[in-house]
Amino acid sequence: MTENLKAAVLFVDDEANILKALARLLLDEPYEVLTANSGSEGLKVLEANPQIGLIVSDQRMPEMSGVEFLESSRVINPDAIKILLTGYSDVNATIDAINRGGASRYISKPWKDDELQQIINESLKRYELERENRRLTDLVAKQNEELKVWNSQLEYYVQQQTIDLQNQNRELVRLTERIRNDFKNIIRAFANLIELRDKAVRSHSRNVAEIAIRSARALSLDQREIEIITVASLLHDIGKIGMTDTMLLKSEDDYDQEEQKEYGLHPIRGQIAVDGIDDLRPAGTLIRHHHEWFDGHGFPDGLKGEQIPLGARIIAIADYLDHKSIEAPCHTVDDIQTLLSEAIGSRFDPKLVTTMTASAVEVFKATIPRPDMYEKELKPELLKIGMVVSRDVRSGSGLLLLSKGVTIDQAGIDSLKRQFHFDPSHSGVFVWVKAS
Repeated sequence: MTENLKAAVLFVDDEANILKALARLLLDEPYEVLTANSGSEGLKVLEANPQIGLIVSDQRMPEMSGVEFLESSRVINPDAIKILLTGYSDVNATIDAINRGGASRYISKPWKDDELQQIINESLKRYELERENRRLTDLVAKQNEELKVWNSQLEYYVQQQTIDLQNQNRELVRLTERIRNDFKNIIRAFANLIELRDKAVRSHSRNVAEIAIRSARALSLDQREIEIITVASLLHDIGKIGMTDTMLLKSEDDYDQEEQKEYGLHPIRGQIAVDGIDDLRPAGTLIRHHHEWFDGHGFPDGLKGEQIPLGARIIAIADYLDHKSIEAPCHTVDDIQTLLSEAIGSRFDPKLVTTMTASAVEVFKATIPRPDMYEKELKPELLKIGMVVSRDVRSGSGLLLLSKGVTIDQAGIDSLKRQFHFDPSHSGVFVWVKAS
C-alpha cells in the first residue's frame, strides 16, 4: 500500500544536465529520486510510482508546459505536493501553476542548492505528515464505522437480553405467585384437616383468620406481619389433632384436671408441628402464645402484657369471639362489646378491643341474610363471579371448600368444579341471589 512506502520525489525537466544536477544534490538524502525529461514521461512515472510525494517541474518544456503537466498530475496523484521551477519573467505561468496545477509554491531559476534542498526536505516532511493525517483520518472513519456496526449489534444484543430478562422476570413472578398461592392453599388444607378432626369448630379457623387479618390491616401492620398472622390464625388449633375424641366432644369448661393439663399442651404441640418449616417458624410463636392472658394468667408460659406477641394477642380475641358467636349471634358492636366486657384488661389487650370489634362485626355481618336477597342452591357450573356463599360449602367427605359469606371469584368456581368432580358433595352450592 502507498501508506507503507517511503515518499519519493519526482523531477521533470527537458534538460538532462539539470536533472542530473538535481539528482546529485539529493544523493545523500533518505528518499528515492525519480526523473523524467518531459511532461508525458512524467505522467507515466507518476502512474508507476504511487509513492511519489513531491513533484518538481520546470515550466518551459516542449509539447507540455509545467503548468499543463502539473494540472494533469492532479488526476493521477492529487495528494502529492507540487512545485514549479520558473524564471523571473514567468509570472503568469506561476499563477496558472498555483490555480490550475495545484502548486504550493514556485522556485526561481537559477536556484540556490541549500535553499532548494531545504524546500524539498520540508515539502516531503509536510507530505508525510499530511499522508499520516489522512491515514489516521481514514482509520478513525473506518473504526467509527465498525464501532457503529458494533454498537448496532450490541444494541440489538442488549435489547434481546432485556427481552429475555423481562420474560424470565415475568416467568419468575408467575412462579413466585404460584408458589405463594400454593403455600396459602396448603395452609388452608391443613386448617381443613384440623376442622375435620374437630367437627365442633367447622369454619372456625377461617373466621378467626378473617377477623385477625382485617384487624391487622386496620392496625397498619406491614404485609409480612399480616402474612404471619394469617398463617398462625388458620393453624392456631393444629395442636388439637393429638387430643382424644372424647376431649374434642367436650366443652373446655367440662375438662377434668388431667384433660385440662392435656389441653394446655396443644399450643406447644402446634408450635412444634410447624417449627420444622423455616417460613412457618414465626407463625409457630404466635400459635404457642394465643392462649396467654394479658394479666399473665394464661398458658403455656404465663406471659403478660406486651410480652405476648401482638399477633398472638390479636388471634386470642378473634378465637374467643368466634367461639362465642357459635353459642349466641353477635352481629353488632354492642353484642361483641358485651362478650368482651368482662375480659378486657385481664384476658385481652384493651388497646385492641375497638379495632377488633369493628373487624368482627364486618366478618359476622357477611353471614346475615340481606332482606333483598334469597337463598338459592346451584351446581358449580351455574355459579357466577360475585355471588356470595350463604352456607359453608363442603365436599362429600366433609372437607370445607368455601366458608359462608365468601364472595365467589373465577378461581373459586374452577376449584369447586374440580372438588365436586372427585369428591361429590351431597348438595349444591347455596348462594344469595338478589330478589327480582
